[in-house]
Amino acid sequence: MDSNLFVISYKLHGAVKTFILRSKTMQNADAWHWATCDAGVTAIPRPGRRPLKLISKPLAERYGITDVSWRPS
Repeated sequence: MDSNLFVISYKLHGAVKTFILRSKTMQNADAWHWATCDAGVTAIPRPGRRPLKLISKPLAERYGITDVSWRPS
């Protein structure tokens, strides 16, 4: 059974944050982008639509987001 749930963990200015996301696929670039959404750096896109611009790892690191990792739930 494939639930399409992923656990994403990251650090925001040194504080560990974790959340669960439902998505059809997950890659490192996607996890970095969703971490910025969870941290409030960028807006969460409407369901079924891709965000206008994905936030990259270097840009996320400028906002204090580090150590992003993900795994299937």
